[in-house]
Amino acid sequence: METLPKRELRRGWTTGACATAALRAALGGLWTGTFPESVSIVLPKGQVPRFVVAHAHAQGAWAEAGIVKDAGDDPDVTHGAMVIVRVSRGPGPVRFFAGEGVGTVTKPGLPIGPGEPAINPVPRRMMTAEVDALAAELGQSPDIDITVSIPGGADIARRTWNPRLGIEGGLSILGTTGIVRPFSCAAWIASIHRGIDVARASGLVHVAGTTGAQSGRAVQELYGLPDHAMLDMGDFVGGMVKYLVRHPVGHLTLGGGMAKLAKLGQGARDLHSARSQVDFGALARDAGVGEVADANTVLEALDIAGPDLAVHVATAARAELGRMIGDAPISFDIVVCDRAGQILARA
Repeated sequence: METLPKRELRRGWTTGACATAALRAALGGLWTGTFPESVSIVLPKGQVPRFVVAHAHAQGAWAEAGIVKDAGDDPDVTHGAMVIVRVSRGPGPVRFFAGEGVGTVTKPGLPIGPGEPAINPVPRRMMTAEVDALAAELGQSPDIDITVSIPGGADIARRTWNPRLGIEGGLSILGTTGIVRPFSCAAWIASIHRGIDVARASGLVHVAGTTGAQSGRAVQELYGLPDHAMLDMGDFVGGMVKYLVRHPVGHLTLGGGMAKLAKLGQGARDLHSARSQVDFGALARDAGVGEVADANTVLEALDIAGPDLAVHVATAARAELGRMIGDAPISFDIVVCDRAGQILARA
């Protein structure tokens, strides 16, 4: 079989970087009457990318410009979305507003307070710096109102954490470096952290980290938990628990399928199939069923050993979770589910 040549994955730009570039182009339209075909901005770590202006329009007291987000080789749900920034003269200082497809914060615990447009602090600083710099260059007042829109953003946001985090009506304008690193675990883990922050700020005493949608639904129904108590941890149990130890919540339920929780019970911190595997020999020894050693999958092992294997997996996963939590003031339990979301065992 032919092996495809490896290539370096292409980086992309955050919504915050795109909004900053769109702002610079829009300011050109407002203050000079002419929109540039492309603009460059300075990112927080000094990079100077150039963006093609894909939309430009002015009418009376306002001007707006749009940049199409390029997420590089990252499977980002906002890839290809148009980030539009409208600017108009305001009473000062710089004010931010949420336009179509950009959410509004409704819960405490996020970097931006309730009632504010979901435009994070670093993008706000980047845009304010562009306003100040261009105002000084052109001899204009920096008292500007900025409205950020992402057409279709409300629909895209349903595929993100925003509804659980209490961000209503659309997407967030994000980014701390301006750069999207392809297939980075950091963005997912950061979302888990923000979910914990919101849960704590809302006074929740019970959160659930789950590996997927089916286990999430099962655990939420089992305990009657609100949406913002549900942490979509995916494979990143280590990243979630490490943050919870530093920022405790009273009780943690960890839910998932047999295979992923079997790996947790064997000491894995990252449950992705490319980074950890079930040791069937060890599973057979620990469960006391020798035939399990010859299984190809955990589901086959369950067929061989019967329901007691799920109980063993739950118990081993709980023991390992206890080692991870250590002395932190967090009680915890494990819920093992099948692929249909039926609960197989609890510990």
